[in-house]
Amino acid sequence: MANVPENLHYSKDHEWIRVEGDTGTIGITDHAQNSLGDVVYVELPKVGESFAAHEAFGSVESVKAVSELFVPVSGEVLEVNESLQDEPEKVNADPYGGAWMIRLRVGAKGELDSLLSAAEYEDYLSTETE
Repeated sequence: MANVPENLHYSKDHEWIRVEGDTGTIGITDHAQNSLGDVVYVELPKVGESFAAHEAFGSVESVKAVSELFVPVSGEVLEVNESLQDEPEKVNADPYGGAWMIRLRVGAKGELDSLLSAAEYEDYLSTETE
């Protein structure tokens, strides 16, 4: 079973978000990085760009495939994890820590209600993989 921290919100697109105040930190889940295989490139947006909930904000390229990244809630990008440009393998090693992808100013906190809790995400994974 994939590692699914309790303190995060999850999307069915396999992104997670940790919200502190008005700032959301976003990355991909352990399940997503495991499914992708070895990550070789991460494309991220520029600071200042704004996105609607579930809009593509970048992509992750692995030895198997290229997958789009979707922002779980709307907002404006405040910070981008530049270290992933030189060390994309961090996504495989530490998907919930050093491999966060963007930080954004959350546009509408109510959008968090449409995301999954850790338990709901684990249930979703069990139905998706069977």
